[in-house]
Amino acid sequence: MKVALRTDASERIGTGHLMRCLTLADTLRSGGARTRFVCRPLPAGLAGLVTDRGHELAGLPAGEAAAGSDGDPPHADWLGASQADDAQATLEALSGEPAWDWLVVDHYALDARWESRLRGCTRRILAIDDLADRRHDCDVLLDQNLHADMQARYARLVPGHCLQLLGPRHALLRREFSDARATLRERGDAIGRVLVFFGGIDAVNLTGSALDALDTLGLEAHVDVVIGAAHPRRAALEVRCAARPRTTLHVQTTDMATLIAAADLGVGAAGVATWERCALGLPSLAFAVAANQQALLRDAAREGLVLAPQVDPSDPAALALQVRALLDNPALRAHLARRGLESVDAQGASRVARVLLRPEVVVRPATQADARDLFEWRNAPGVRRFSRSDAAIGWDDHCRWLAAVLADPQRVLLVGSAGASPAGVVRFDIDGAEAEVSIYLAKGQVGRGMGRALLDAAEKWLAAHHAGVSLLRAEALAGNDVSHRLFTGCGFEAFSTRYRKRIHR
Repeated sequence: MKVALRTDASERIGTGHLMRCLTLADTLRSGGARTRFVCRPLPAGLAGLVTDRGHELAGLPAGEAAAGSDGDPPHADWLGASQADDAQATLEALSGEPAWDWLVVDHYALDARWESRLRGCTRRILAIDDLADRRHDCDVLLDQNLHADMQARYARLVPGHCLQLLGPRHALLRREFSDARATLRERGDAIGRVLVFFGGIDAVNLTGSALDALDTLGLEAHVDVVIGAAHPRRAALEVRCAARPRTTLHVQTTDMATLIAAADLGVGAAGVATWERCALGLPSLAFAVAANQQALLRDAAREGLVLAPQVDPSDPAALALQVRALLDNPALRAHLARRGLESVDAQGASRVARVLLRPEVVVRPATQADARDLFEWRNAPGVRRFSRSDAAIGWDDHCRWLAAVLADPQRVLLVGSAGASPAGVVRFDIDGAEAEVSIYLAKGQVGRGMGRALLDAAEKWLAAHHAGVSLLRAEALAGNDVSHRLFTGCGFEAFSTRYRKRIHR
């Protein structure tokens, strides 16, 4: 499998987009994929970080100011080129070989127009977004953040067939974080170690402000300070941390999980670092260092995952007051730690990689020749337990049911396969512009993430053969958490135990 990744990093953009793509690429490579990054010139040390991990890197020319046009994304000036020019340059960077299996795009300046131009060189597209401020032409959309309206944000911004991977359950965290959870210590009331990290760039040196705040508190804890190799005040921070008692500076660390696990309190930026700290139960003060982080941080704070005071983190006195408040409240620290651990399990990169690495599901109409397979799959205990009737179906009843379904033009029965392996069955009962969907998996496919790919393929088939259907309905029993996650993840809206999805074309 071949996967291309289009993203950038700079003082203005930060390093978060590149780093989360790098985490995904590492996970894909461990699963056997070949990976190629396509980027404009990267800040110091980052190009080597990509290639040292075994990824290909295709460089685009340095960006220049480009004239905007109506309908451009709000962050269009981050690109340094028009979307058309960037698309052409990316096509050239990926040319010379058969189509790529996946193209991952993580860039606030690129939207559906760019993605549509790249369709000629890739079979499928994964768009990574946080903002929900532009349309996407993608097959999968990933937003790893927590939002109050998570299920509805992209309803009209992605195609009807798009699989949506939403929330910190899909946070792209490196494997070191899941490993660290296995040996995570229980934190006590004492504060022995503080971690300061304001992102890979930290253009306004909030790191220095945090050190000023800690100085005023007279805290005797050890302080770990993490910065990127391209930090604008790196030299000054190296001198300061070397002279400051009980302080260690870590530049472009590859061991963030160990530092978080060792800390008792965190101070730093929002973004992916929020989910890293949550995954290891580190109670933290977090601040939005970019406009796009403000809503994300607000929603995370509302859920009790982080403390996000509305103060200027560049003001050491104001910051010191907030640090002191958290230091003096061990009950709050314990609450933040517990909520973080509950919400982020550090398996997100593996979940997303499985979606990309699994064989593409192909569906076809069922025939009488499928009768025995359908009978065995439908009668499997795991399927019957969550059916409207959990009783086993007899062979004669099954054959009569199958014959009736195949003879009814308003009932569509599709059988899916992934490579040489059966995937499962999807049925659509059509009633005018609406259709009720039912799905169950083949033996051995439960728990492998196959349901979403199967439902996605079935929806595409339905759109091609029954274009008049614009609303899908589904029902899942109250205890069937797997089906509830399946339907919400595929863009359905929940109404108690029922789901529905408006198809936009």
